[in-house]
Amino acid sequence: MMRKLNHLLERSFPERRVFLRSDNDTRYLRLTPVTQIVAVTGTTVFAAWMIIASAMLLMDSIGSGNLREQAGRDLVLFESRLAELAHERDMRAEEAAAAQARFTTALEQISAMQSQLLASEERVRELQKGVDVVQANLLETMDERDEARAAEATLQARLTGEGEGAGGMSADDMEDTVDVLTAALADTASERDEMAVHAEQAMKMAEVLETDLKLMEEKNDRIFSQLEDAVTVSVAPLDKMFKAAGMDPDKLIATVKKGYSGQGGPLTPITFSTKGGMVDPDSMRANAIIERMDALNLYRIAAQKAPFSLPLKNSFRYTSGFGPRWGRMHEGTDFASAYGTPIYATADGVVTFAGWQSGYGRLVKIQHEFGIETRYAHQSQIMVKVGQRVSRGEQIGAMGNSGRSTGTHLHYEIRVGGKAVNPMIYIKAANDVF
Repeated sequence: MMRKLNHLLERSFPERRVFLRSDNDTRYLRLTPVTQIVAVTGTTVFAAWMIIASAMLLMDSIGSGNLREQAGRDLVLFESRLAELAHERDMRAEEAAAAQARFTTALEQISAMQSQLLASEERVRELQKGVDVVQANLLETMDERDEARAAEATLQARLTGEGEGAGGMSADDMEDTVDVLTAALADTASERDEMAVHAEQAMKMAEVLETDLKLMEEKNDRIFSQLEDAVTVSVAPLDKMFKAAGMDPDKLIATVKKGYSGQGGPLTPITFSTKGGMVDPDSMRANAIIERMDALNLYRIAAQKAPFSLPLKNSFRYTSGFGPRWGRMHEGTDFASAYGTPIYATADGVVTFAGWQSGYGRLVKIQHEFGIETRYAHQSQIMVKVGQRVSRGEQIGAMGNSGRSTGTHLHYEIRVGGKAVNPMIYIKAANDVF
């Protein structure tokens, strides 16, 4: 077969010989057509492979460079956006604190104005009583005046001999009696005029006080309206945040109240006193605002006890979200940052686990109110102990690469009733509040 094949290929690839000469001998290598074809084919294949491999390496190098540059640009944009969000969050927190301060100041003003209003009403009632007394005295004086006039007329009649018994009284006695009655009548008239002046002044003062009372009521109404709007604006975002996280605000408030049911503490129910008088509309309105303020305070306490914040304050990037990954369920969110980046508790709670756990590496578990638990995995250092009570924003550890991990990052989980939920639900729900 080889001879026949060589004979067929001899026209295109004639047999060649390569002579090798040495000092003592001369030898040659015989290159048959088949050998030549195999060598040419092998050389061509090797050259083509070298070209293709070089092209692939070059393209991969160029593509990797572009991807790295693009990833760098994306990271810079993400960090800048994160810084903007953090700045905006700080501004919102400052605005909320300022609104709370303004609300407290306005409440103090309401209390002072309500006290003034009650005092004004008391003065109006006293003036009304004074006017009634003045009017009664005026009527009594007028009656005495009429009696004095009647007595004077009788004496005048007796003096002139027209009345009965006139002859039994001397002229001097009659004159003295008339003088006394005239003086008494003058005094009575003077008192009447003075009482009339006092009554008119009291009426004018009552009108002024009534006008002031109306102006104060209008001012109170404006302040009440502003306070009601402020409370509504403050409560609405918190209510929306809890609902976005799938939490019932009414149940949260009931739970917080149950935990703070002791007397004498900061959550003792507040009511506006009416000093034992009738409950007027302004007092009812003030009490309604105070109740809303109490609800706002309970909302803020509940927000501190639920994980509505980020576990990191430094710059970071999201590397993996909640959901299926590589055929398995990824029950948390991963945050990547520098090794040793501080990790903070996202809500008030009690540490229930702080140590090494398979897969998680160095792990911290914190139990919060409302049946919520948070987990912080793959840490390089743990800074809390089991049973320790931590506050929101308190450092509990540092980012690392312990356990089943492919790089430095934080694996953050939220579990409600033992079931894992997406942490981004809570983080996104709090974007407009914190």
